[in-house]
Amino acid sequence: MRAIDLFAGAGGFTEGARQAGVPVVWAANHWPLAVQFHSVNHPETQHECQDLQQADWRRVPSHDVVLASPACQGHTPARGRERPHHDALRSTAWAVVACAEYHRSPLLLVENVPAFERWALYPSWRDALRRLGYSVAPYLVDAADHGVPQNRERLFLVCTRSRRPVRLRLPQRPHRPIADVLQWEAHPWSPIAVPGRSPKTLHRIAVGRALYGDRFLAPYYSSGSGLTGRSIHRPIGTLTTRDRWSVIDGDRMRMLSVPEAKLAMGFPPSYAVPEVRRDAMHLLGNAVCPIVVADFLEELKRVA
Repeated sequence: MRAIDLFAGAGGFTEGARQAGVPVVWAANHWPLAVQFHSVNHPETQHECQDLQQADWRRVPSHDVVLASPACQGHTPARGRERPHHDALRSTAWAVVACAEYHRSPLLLVENVPAFERWALYPSWRDALRRLGYSVAPYLVDAADHGVPQNRERLFLVCTRSRRPVRLRLPQRPHRPIADVLQWEAHPWSPIAVPGRSPKTLHRIAVGRALYGDRFLAPYYSSGSGLTGRSIHRPIGTLTTRDRWSVIDGDRMRMLSVPEAKLAMGFPPSYAVPEVRRDAMHLLGNAVCPIVVADFLEELKRVA
């Protein structure tokens, strides 16, 4: 079994495939920085830096599995209200159809946010795959159920060239608390009580301290955990492409570090990411959790 990785990004799909013993022979992304670091982490893979909506699928090596994570920014509620560029972002999903039309790969594994199914053109997209001979089985998966210390709910579409959608029995692992990966003395801290600190931030911290004691998380959003803080004895909430989570320890605080974010996504500690924090967090926040991918591929190998 050989795979290709579309919209490869940080390489969560490719890393998960590696863990499942499935070599990824080709990977592509439009962002040169993503391709650079994907190459560092997966030097055995052939890489292309290109807009996949303009891809020449004849140049892609033969494969059995397409791994694809089209842009989610046009679908996710985290992006706020509709923006003009969202139509272009949503249209990246059609590259999956174009690849499938040319290669007729036996298996497509597509990941996106749950709102992908509410896209106005999703019925047409799914119908296009069906007309190419694919049955589409949706799976709504929380990475925390696979042992990742993060509640990260994503939609996985298992598309097979079969008469009926495939039925998988994915493993259910115990939830891991984010405390397992927090590195309390490895990163610099700042005092909470400094001039100019937002009153809203101070209020969130006060509420969190009343609920959870001296050590907890405080996100910079004013809903859900943003109103109450979050216990370190449960998985962290979803990591996004921008800094969201602060770590509170008594009278000091800091943002979740890049090494901690890697572990919270399920990447190995040695996995290479950019030195610039903003770029590293952007790649990680867009990534697929590798162990979830590995679980899907192991189960697909079992039922094949």
